[in-house]
Amino acid sequence: MGVSGSGKSTIGIALAESLGLTFIDGDDLHTPAAKAKMGAGQPLNDEDRAPWLEIIARRIADELAAGHPIVVACSALKRRYRDLLVSHAPSTVLIHLAGDRALISERQAGRNHEYMPNSLLDSQFAALEPLEADERAFAVSLAQTPDAIIADIRTRLDALDAAGASTEEVTA
Repeated sequence: MGVSGSGKSTIGIALAESLGLTFIDGDDLHTPAAKAKMGAGQPLNDEDRAPWLEIIARRIADELAAGHPIVVACSALKRRYRDLLVSHAPSTVLIHLAGDRALISERQAGRNHEYMPNSLLDSQFAALEPLEADERAFAVSLAQTPDAIIADIRTRLDALDAAGASTEEVTA
């Protein structure tokens, strides 16, 4: 989870490959209306995000019901969004790909995203609610290489497994 440009897709794909799991990119599940709105430089509001989050939550539930552990990339900026996703999969581990605005802006400027202009980054940071102590979650610093990020995540997931916590679904 994290703001646009934080590396959710890149890290999510790499993590899924390293764990031998299926990867689902939340960006692929946005409604056409939401994509058009973002493409026009307008940030999404809670009403815009609701159908998208429901689609992701149903997809998570379906994959897990079929016995397929997964890695999902989803911004999940607000606590209530994360709670919705976790309600469909209580074993979810949330991983916040965290970095300061300058670093993420620099990364985002170097990419060509279909519908997410760099101008929306401020609205994403404004909507971002920090992880809370009662969430099964941790933050990983983006101020390291992708390989180091994956190693950090795997170490933390292994520690959760060793503690007896299931990690069937990971939201990066």
